[in-house]
Amino acid sequence: MEITGIISALVIGLVIGALARLILPGKQNIPIWLTILVGIVAAFIGTAIAGFFGYAETPGIDWWELITQLVLAVIGVYLVAGVYAGRSRR
Repeated sequence: MEITGIISALVIGLVIGALARLILPGKQNIPIWLTILVGIVAAFIGTAIAGFFGYAETPGIDWWELITQLVLAVIGVYLVAGVYAGRSRR
């Protein structure tokens, strides 16, 4: 992965983390920095999955790759919110 790929994954991760938090119903009691971190990780993993299945390089906007990243971010925010909430109750 080139430096431009890393920078774009970071930027997309910021947006995807915020979108994932908006998509999930209810309030997620996790800090915004953790949401952003989950989005960045989801962006990297989603890109790897898209590359593995061969739909990472398409002409124009890679919609399927973005959808994969968003789904991973939603799952990640959901899981992290559950773990974070459980940890703060103790």
